[in-house]
Amino acid sequence: MPSRSAKSVSRDAVHHPVFARFYARCSVAAEPTVGAHRRELLAGLSGRVIEVGAGNGLNFAYYPGAVSEVVAIEPERLLRRLAVSAALRADVPVDVVPGAAEALPVKSEAFDAAVVSLVLCSVRDVRRALGELRRVLRPGGELRFFEHGRAPGRLMGTAQRVLDRTVWPPLFGGCHVSRDPLAAVRDAGFELGAHRRLLVPAKGPRLPTSFCVLGTARRPDDATSP
Repeated sequence: MPSRSAKSVSRDAVHHPVFARFYARCSVAAEPTVGAHRRELLAGLSGRVIEVGAGNGLNFAYYPGAVSEVVAIEPERLLRRLAVSAALRADVPVDVVPGAAEALPVKSEAFDAAVVSLVLCSVRDVRRALGELRRVLRPGGELRFFEHGRAPGRLMGTAQRVLDRTVWPPLFGGCHVSRDPLAAVRDAGFELGAHRRLLVPAKGPRLPTSFCVLGTARRPDDATSP
């Protein structure tokens, strides 16, 4: 049963219909490049999993058979409808529900693993969202992340900060390109595991969103919910 009221979920819901349509088309077009990273992100998962910011459900096809259930949280109405369609084609049970990353409508310590994939860039409060992920994971539970973020170079890093203060978030559904997902995960009390930095796409011009990190972290065994 949800632990948050419907009123709370509705208040925090995201509504970006124009961007949602754009994202749905572009994400499908990028799947020949991004699909391999999704597969790597989800490999070896088992048990009960929560995916936050499921978008149009492109991850669902890559969940391994050892996963007993995926609870997929998606706040945007159009993307959620597309995710429901993707869930029907998945090889594992997927339940797509509305909700916001900062107020997950699920019980504490209810999941063996959590997944965030290209979503920490656009949540309103990264610290609160990661705190919620830590709350809903069982002690020792695993966080899988595939996120874009801050570039290592000075020139691109400066450009990213300028974009974040001006046109990028309004144009791209609240996305920010200069956030540091690794630091955010560490600061939220997770123990970082294996991770690697990568460029997406690997070849061609470098975009503000090209600088990605893919990896794992875990909630410490002795962690308590915030």
